[in-house]
Amino acid sequence: MGAVYFYHLTREPLEVALPQLLSRAMGAGWRVAVRGTDEARLDWLDERLWLGAEDQFLPHGRAGGPHDARQPVLLTTASDAPNEAACVMAVDGAVVDASEVARLERVCLLFDGHDEAAVAAARGQWKALTEAGCAAQYWSQEGGRWEKKAEAGGG
Repeated sequence: MGAVYFYHLTREPLEVALPQLLSRAMGAGWRVAVRGTDEARLDWLDERLWLGAEDQFLPHGRAGGPHDARQPVLLTTASDAPNEAACVMAVDGAVVDASEVARLERVCLLFDGHDEAAVAAARGQWKALTEAGCAAQYWSQEGGRWEKKAEAGGG
C-alpha cells in the first residue's frame, strides 16, 4: 500500500516546487503522472518544465500524444495514466481516491497555501483519505525547506 503526501506550497509556486518533486520521484525510479484539472493550465506547466535549466531537464509529455506510454512524466487531466505511473502528483485541486493511494507507490497533492479554497480542498482530501485508511503525511515549506508537520497511519 502506498501513501499520500500533501505538499503545502507557501514559499515557492507550483512551477518551482513541481520540478523538484518530479526529480525526486524520478530518482526513485518512478514514472509519474501529473494530474491537473485544466488543459490550459497543464499546457502552461508543460512550457515551464521545458524552460528549466538544461542540467535539470525533466523528460515529459502531454497526454494524448503517440508516445504517452513511454513518457517518464505525463501531464494529464485523466485518472488513468498510459505511462504506467507509480506516482501521481495532483495539482490545482485534482482529486485522488483511496484506491489509487493503495495501488500506487506514492500520491502527492500539491496545493497553494495562499489560496483558501485550495487549502480547504486539501483538508477535505486529507480527511477523506485518512478516514479511508490511507497513510498520509503533511509537508510544509514554512521554514524555507520541506518539513513534515503531520502524519496519519494507514491500516
